Amino acid sequence: MRKNNFRNIAIIAHVDHGKTTLVDGLLKQSGTFQAHEQVDERVMDSMDLEKERGITITAKNTAVIYNDVKINIMDTPGHADFGGEVERSLNLVDGALLLVDASEGPLPQTRFVLRKTLDKQLPVILVINKIDRADARIEEVINEVYDLFIDLDATDDQIEFPIIYTNAKDGIAHHNLDDGSTNLNPIFDTIIEKIKGPVANDNFTPQFLVTNLDYDPYVGQVAIGRLNNGVLEMNKSYSLCGIDGIKSNQKFSAIYTFKGLKKIQSESLEAGDIIAIAGIDGVTIGDTISSNENPMPLPRIIIDEPTVSMLFYVNNSPFAGKEGKYLTSRNIIERLEKEVLGNVALQVHPTDRKDMFEVRGRGELQMAVLIETMRREEFEFMVSKPHVITHEENGKTMEPMEKVFLDIPDDKVGIVTEKLSVRKGKMTNLVNHGHGRVSMEFIIPSRGLIGFRSQFLTDTQGAGIMNKLFDGFAPWFGPIPQRISGAMVADRQGKVTTYACLGMVDRGELFVKVGTEVYDGMIIGKRNRSMDLTLNITREKKLTNMRAAASDSTVVLRPPKQLSLDQSIEFIAEDELVEVTPLSIRLRKMELNANKRLSKSRKEKYVE
Repeated sequence: MRKNNFRNIAIIAHVDHGKTTLVDGLLKQSGTFQAHEQVDERVMDSMDLEKERGITITAKNTAVIYNDVKINIMDTPGHADFGGEVERSLNLVDGALLLVDASEGPLPQTRFVLRKTLDKQLPVILVINKIDRADARIEEVINEVYDLFIDLDATDDQIEFPIIYTNAKDGIAHHNLDDGSTNLNPIFDTIIEKIKGPVANDNFTPQFLVTNLDYDPYVGQVAIGRLNNGVLEMNKSYSLCGIDGIKSNQKFSAIYTFKGLKKIQSESLEAGDIIAIAGIDGVTIGDTISSNENPMPLPRIIIDEPTVSMLFYVNNSPFAGKEGKYLTSRNIIERLEKEVLGNVALQVHPTDRKDMFEVRGRGELQMAVLIETMRREEFEFMVSKPHVITHEENGKTMEPMEKVFLDIPDDKVGIVTEKLSVRKGKMTNLVNHGHGRVSMEFIIPSRGLIGFRSQFLTDTQGAGIMNKLFDGFAPWFGPIPQRISGAMVADRQGKVTTYACLGMVDRGELFVKVGTEVYDGMIIGKRNRSMDLTLNITREKKLTNMRAAASDSTVVLRPPKQLSLDQSIEFIAEDELVEVTPLSIRLRKMELNANKRLSKSRKEKYVE
């Protein structure tokens, strides 16, 4: 039976095409907020990191009421590194709004999220956003979207999609560009008309698929998902169908439905709605809550495998424990296991060392977000250089590949092509737009892109745009050179001095400023040659009666380049680590002792 009092939809798009802004408008115009309420922009992006980076990291749900129909809305991330969030969100919905920028058109992540949507046979409403842009090319973009649908083998029904034109920032939508609409009602009307209500039966055995987890300080862990069939009630017993079997006689401490950004407590919930439950211990994503007498689990959520791994270490530097609150291996593994519970795209694997854990995910950005989140929670630890995850197929080692899309100034084509060629990149397309910019496409091994983004921005003087998309597996391409420059490494503990920095002006670029505490084996800069340089960055100038102590006071040093977390992860080599604390990000050698590092490199050279 079809529940016409509900509509469950996802909003999908490339990064920065306006998903979250559109949801803001839908919430405001549906009467979700009171007239006197102050509402922040991008209200769905509740994490500090989301607001700072300007991207959606975790999928979130909200609900609005329009003409007595409850519309549950999933706001999904646009970045491929958070594809796990997109995939599980699509398990909740019966259709999707595809947002496309009226100027930029469909971009790499548009292809990624649309492919996932079409695979699930979901109907799509195309929303051409930012129609007010001076460089909008609406008709061309619509044709590009049609081409994308065809390229992704969409069915005839899926290609016959309705089109809405919006300016999400001003809260305006149009069926036709000249229809004079002044609100978002055309979107609401199209959703109700073109996306059917969920097929669900209140009289059937309860089936509630858990697709997300949240935490409430009052009721503990909260499971979020769609009630596919049946009715859930307080004061009744149910079964938890997990990966390890079925646990009977489970009772809820609370059950909720959604309205706006709030969870509304209820005594019973009907099928077809997106809901939340609390009080079930040990629930994980992919589990089913079903009948106590006759449990009927739903198929578990299946997502793409991770492609990148990083090693997380207990911090053992000379400064360990000075800035962080959670330092031990137990603290770190408990936090990582907690993350895995709510993030289906992440995996944690033990290693043969008790102070080291392997974390697998979709990309460098996803890892950086996890590391930054833990850092802000006062954890202290170290991380290695990212590595791609390979597998064997017919006796061959297969590695993940990426399709890279570049938009760069036309005078930078040569240097970018050269840099990507060295990293085993193969150009597949080049389009000169005739206005000083060129679009390029490359196929490249995923490991060839590790550490490339910062180099790319330098080579294009910040004017280049790079997007990537996972493109399956291919046979191993052989060794790929990564960082060509050596590191400048401190040879003792102490404070960085002006005098010592002055002597390094021609040696490379410093990462630390005067007065910074350093230790033996800590990386303090990038050398302008390929070999590492170990040096005394704490050296003081010796005073004599011939020269005054203040004689160098007028010396102006070049400001150091202070690396962000993302840049630090990109910069490090195989034998280096990033030390992460709540207050500092430091780069260091795995082996702090210079003599031991030298001895090890000689042995490796001899073996070769």
